[in-house]
Amino acid sequence: MLQVVFNEISAAEMSQLSTMAQLELLDEFQVDPKDLESIESSEAYGVIERSGEKLYRYRAKDLRLYFEVAEGCVVVHRVLHKNTLQDFLYRSKLPLA
Repeated sequence: MLQVVFNEISAAEMSQLSTMAQLELLDEFQVDPKDLESIESSEAYGVIERSGEKLYRYRAKDLRLYFEVAEGCVVVHRVLHKNTLQDFLYRSKLPLA
């Protein structure tokens, strides 16, 4: 298991969720380094390249978590609802306002 750290943006996005939704998401979002090694066969994970960095996408019900693994911890960059314009723009590497 890796420690999960939320940056300012993702923490603000998490705070917009209900307490129960936050707890369910954190309970489901358990990152194991072995899961990231076999990412091609996983339905829950995806990979995107952004500014020369490899970011992972975790699919959790109606939410998408974009994160990177750095120095033994998981840094969550964004928490977005699926099928939204923000999610599309983030995956497409377009700037977000």
